[in-house]
Formats: sequence, structure tokens, C-alpha cells
Amino acid sequence: PVVAGKFYPMHDVELGRLVGTLYQAVDVSPRPAFGVLAPHAGYVYSGACAARALADVDIPPQVVLLGPNHTGHGARLSAAPEDLWRTPLGNVPVDAELLGELEAACPGLRREPAAHRFEHSLEVEVPFLQVRRPDVTIAPIVVGTHDLDELLGLGRALAEVCEARTPRPLLLVSSDMTHYEPATRAAEKDRLALERLEAVDPEGLHRVVLSRGISMCGVAPAVAALEALRRMGARRGEVVCYTNSGAVTGDDREVVAYAGVVFR
Repeated sequence: PVVAGKFYPMHDVELGRLVGTLYQAVDVSPRPAFGVLAPHAGYVYSGACAARALADVDIPPQVVLLGPNHTGHGARLSAAPEDLWRTPLGNVPVDAELLGELEAACPGLRREPAAHRFEHSLEVEVPFLQVRRPDVTIAPIVVGTHDLDELLGLGRALAEVCEARTPRPLLLVSSDMTHYEPATRAAEKDRLALERLEAVDPEGLHRVVLSRGISMCGVAPAVAALEALRRMGARRGEVVCYTNSGAVTGDDREVVAYAGVVFR
């Protein structure tokens, strides 16, 4: 793990207790869903929002993790090459068969390590999955391109492969929202992006984020996921939480915002 001890506790008992407490604070019953968007900051800032989003959905045996490339390293579309990922809660198998099917359906997707080596966006979601479903397997994909055609192509491949599996894998998109702006302005900008997420509109999300300068770090994986979700039959995204770092620090002048969205 890259950010254990930084974004979340590095000791298993402490981490399990924290994630369990975050889930216990959420009073919802999980239901089937096509996908979910959750934030990936330090748990002190965004853990409650991530728990709120993930508590809302049934966790199937397989989860496709889609996150942004914060480092700039590696392929434009990078699938994890490892056999397993490790967190303080234990090992999680990487589903090589599922990733192989996605590679075959999406020629631009490559299994290579560089994009994943120091990337935190997917890692921080894994303990939330482990606590809910200890036998989960994951298919991690880091998205380092903003080319719309490439993103829609990945979305088509995701839909094709996931629809052929029973039970259908869950798509988990890891993204924060607006970065380092006053809370009021961040909320105004994020409302535009959230409206496109609610409408399951990949082209619209891509357009509004780029044209309005919305610093949503996971827009690229979200666009790919929205295309897949639309093809799989998702009708609507529901925003189940929206908050920002100022809720913790008490300083609203320059925040990072977080959202949880469930797609059914």
C-alpha cells in the first residue's frame, strides 16, 4: 500500500475499526446498483462520504475500480498487472481474467505497473470493500487520458464485459470534486458536474468539466463509467452525499469537495 499511515491507518485493527465506525454511522440498507462514485481523500476528510455511498449498494464478488492518474506515469489506460493488492486488512485478489477480457474488448487498455505504483485513488477505496465483502476481487484501472473517443471506447468495453457476467461486476469510480476553491464557488461548479452524473450523460460531463474549468480529478474515469452505465441500463445517478474539507478544518476559503453518487 502506498498511502497507508497517511490517508488511512496503517494498522489492521485501527483501520478495521475506523471503516466499521464510518459504516455504522450510515442508516441505509444496501440495494443492487450498477455503479457508484466515491471520493478518495484522507479518511478524516472524505471517509464518511465514501462510506455513505458504498453503504447504499450491494457489493458483488467482483468490482471494477476506475480512477484518475495523478502521477502522469504509465499508459493512457492502465490495468493493474499484479496478482493481488495488499492493505493492512489483508490481500485482495486482482481478477486477471476480467482484466484480460477488458483488454481484448478495449485495445488501448494495457496491463502495466507504472500508472499504479504511486497512485492512491484506487487504493483508498479497497478497505471499504474489504470490510463489506472480505472475499471481493478487484479489477483496477487507472485512466490517464481525457480523449473522449478513448473514454467512450473504454465504456463500451466495460459494458460488454460486465453485462456478460453473472452477477454483474460493480463499477466503482474514484473521484474528488472541485479542488482548492472557496466552498460556495466549488458547490456552484460541482452542481453542473453532478447534474450530468445524475443524468448518466458522459458527453455532457466531459463537456461541462472541461469548458467550465471544474477541477474534478476523476472526470476521465467517470466519463468512461457513465458510458458503460448508460449501456447497461442505468437510468439515474443519485447524489447521496456532498461535502468538502472545510467541514473538518473549519476553513471554507479553499476547500476540496467530495461527492457520493449511486447509479441504478
